[in-house]
Amino acid sequence: MEISGFADEIAEDLKTQIEVIKKLGISHIEMRGVNGKPLVEHSLEEVKEVKRQLDENQIKLSSIGSPIGKILITEDFEEHFELYKKTVEIAKIMETPYIRMFSFFIPEGEEPEKYKSQVFERLQKFADYARDHQVVLLHENEKEIYGDNAKRCLEIMQEFYGEHFKAVFDFANFVQCNQDTREAYQLLKPYISYIHIKDAKAESGIVVPAGYGDGNVEEILKSLLEEGYEGFLSLEPHLTDFTGFGTLEQNGELEQRKMSGEEAYTTAYRALKEILNKWL
Repeated sequence: MEISGFADEIAEDLKTQIEVIKKLGISHIEMRGVNGKPLVEHSLEEVKEVKRQLDENQIKLSSIGSPIGKILITEDFEEHFELYKKTVEIAKIMETPYIRMFSFFIPEGEEPEKYKSQVFERLQKFADYARDHQVVLLHENEKEIYGDNAKRCLEIMQEFYGEHFKAVFDFANFVQCNQDTREAYQLLKPYISYIHIKDAKAESGIVVPAGYGDGNVEEILKSLLEEGYEGFLSLEPHLTDFTGFGTLEQNGELEQRKMSGEEAYTTAYRALKEILNKWL
């Protein structure tokens, strides 16, 4: 297991992102935003400069944290597909095969099944292009998209899973969708190739560090380890603007206060390491 994470939750600027993850001994980033805007909105020349700075610091990308598929299913697809093609080029520059993506937001109040054929038609185009260009799409179970619960994630995997289309398992997102994570894990474990590390409280939906919510993070990570999982564990703290939780205290409790991006990231890292150190 290799720890990575969304370093834009530390700070916007790349220099600070690099400083903090090196301080923690992390060698990978799942890059979503950098230097004040999403990575996929940078020019290819700007991306090459980001890559140069990462190389200088011996840091690699675990995945492109892209917004691909994170639009309403009713929105125009052609322009979005052009962004996807650019994202594939960015992945090649960054020398990572992985691109995190989604299965489209469903209009509020409507049944997701109504849009299944349209969702699958678009996902097929993504999957075909990924195969042709030798990248790997990682579908995340985001809230309010078609694949937000385990049943529909399974439908997607049964249709598209393969060398170039795999599953992200995000504990907190399942909790916030009232989806039991144990059930989701049992259904999806043959397809899981990437893990997002964040937890959440079922009653409130508030995101908390790993092991402090209702996502059964410790139990599922232990099972993954026993099953031989060798992929990334990507920290996605969501602990600053999202919840206001502070650092872990010596007694294992959380102090609820506002904190910096570095504090939030360190809190999330320490909580994950506390779990992993029980078995590794």
